[in-house]
Amino acid sequence: MDLDRLMTRNPKFCLATSLLEEVARAMRDEDVGELPVVDLDRHPIGVITDRDIVVRTLAAGRNPLEVRVQDCMTAPPVTIQEDATVEECARLMQRQQVRRIPVVDGKGALCGIVALADLERSDARSLQNDVTRSVSRPH
Repeated sequence: MDLDRLMTRNPKFCLATSLLEEVARAMRDEDVGELPVVDLDRHPIGVITDRDIVVRTLAAGRNPLEVRVQDCMTAPPVTIQEDATVEECARLMQRQQVRRIPVVDGKGALCGIVALADLERSDARSLQNDVTRSVSRPH
């Protein structure tokens, strides 16, 4: 199965200079736990997760209303090309122990995102179980 049939196209994203308050609101509104962080050409430079916000900001005693994405994002991002197979994507997620992976086009620009839940809804259900076991292991 091709990845383009599985991924969420044109996902919400943010810039490194975005305020965490805006990002948290976007995560709530989109019902997602991660947003890709892109440069002005939409090339992914990182990701920001709800966990990044909690662990690197709140738990560190920083005021999230004064913090920008660049101060707590995870970088560099693990990405995959849009012409990859679902199996390649699942193996990369497993190897890198990530639950979500931004998808880039031939020019390296963000064009989609694949989440662990997407694997569950595909023919790759058995791969989803392997990925879940891998990402649930402590790093």
